Parts: sequence; structure tokens; C-alpha cells
Amino acid sequence: MGKKVFKYIILGFLCNLLIYKGLDAQSIQTDTLKVYGNCGMCKARIEKAVIRKGVISAKWNPENQLLIVKYKPKVVSRAEIEQRILQVGHDLENQKAPDEIYEKLHNCCRYRKTGNN
Repeated sequence: MGKKVFKYIILGFLCNLLIYKGLDAQSIQTDTLKVYGNCGMCKARIEKAVIRKGVISAKWNPENQLLIVKYKPKVVSRAEIEQRILQVGHDLENQKAPDEIYEKLHNCCRYRKTGNN
């Protein structure tokens, strides 16, 4: 096989790889969710609950209580992500975590008494 043919094969492979990566990037969704909490322990708990199969990244900001999550909707739904948050005791803007789970949070993590929610 000549060098010229080999170059075209490599070039074709690289082009296909770039096209595939571009299509894969389109299947990633970014959402912002209001998630109530107070502290660094809340941040760790919320992010850990969300980071599972299908989630690329999750960053919760305790200052504005917003979670920015990047995920693959073909693998995990927004509703599943929201349920993960509720199941570790954190309320969302329009959904409340079960009281029995919330009551098990550390005292500094109990945001309901602070008037945030």
C-alpha cells in the first residue's frame, strides 16, 4: 500500500471520528435546577446523588442554590435526576423531599427552618 493511500485512509478515519464526536456532543443536555440546601455537606450529597450513569457533570452552587447538570437524555431522564435529589433529602423548586429523609439530614443541612424554602 502506498503512502498516499495510507494518508487517505488515516484522513478518512479522522474525519469519521470528528463527525461521530460531534453527533455525540449533540446528545448531551444541560439543565439548571433549583435545589435547596445550605452547606458543603449538602453540595457533596447533591452532586454525589446526581452523578451516575448518563450524567456527565453536576455542579451545585450553595450561594444561589442552582444545580447545573449535563446529562445524556437517552440514558437518564431529568425526572430520574430529580428523584435522585429528592431521595437524599433535598427539595426542588416544585417538589418536596420526603419528610422522613429530610429529618435524617445533619442539623446544618436542614434548610427548611432557615426560610429558604
